[in-house]
Amino acid sequence: MKKGADISSCERYRYSLWRIWDENKPLIGFVGLNPSTADGEFDDKTISRCIKFCEEWGFGGFYMMNLFAYRSTDSGMMMNEENPIGDDNNKFLAELGNKVQRVVVCWGNNGAFRNRSNEVLEILKGNDLYCLAINRSGEPKHPLYVNGSAQLIPYIISVEL
Repeated sequence: MKKGADISSCERYRYSLWRIWDENKPLIGFVGLNPSTADGEFDDKTISRCIKFCEEWGFGGFYMMNLFAYRSTDSGMMMNEENPIGDDNNKFLAELGNKVQRVVVCWGNNGAFRNRSNEVLEILKGNDLYCLAINRSGEPKHPLYVNGSAQLIPYIISVEL
């Protein structure tokens, strides 16, 4: 498996992470809330879950990006950061659609923090968006909080951005 990550020189921000095991199959992109401890070598629980989903769905790998690039296992700490988005995050998000066949939004309820989910949906405009399920808030569910047999469903944006 090819593993890698784009991490800032200060190591506080992770802009992109990838896991590719079959280059002959299409790739998928996930957009979560914020990265935790996973990097170019180590898989955390979310990355491990995404690997299982992709294998089950027949994809050859994935890219993982986030609304906020600040690395923290505690989303509350991330929300207290002065610059949780990261200087290069929007650039990486804008390039995601060129690398993958499908984009899966999966940031959970806190995506609305700083209106970030709407900003990123605008960046991702033009891509067919999918999710695993929808929270009551209307935000897409996180991969760790859905059934392991979850399937992709279209993510329909119900308001004009």
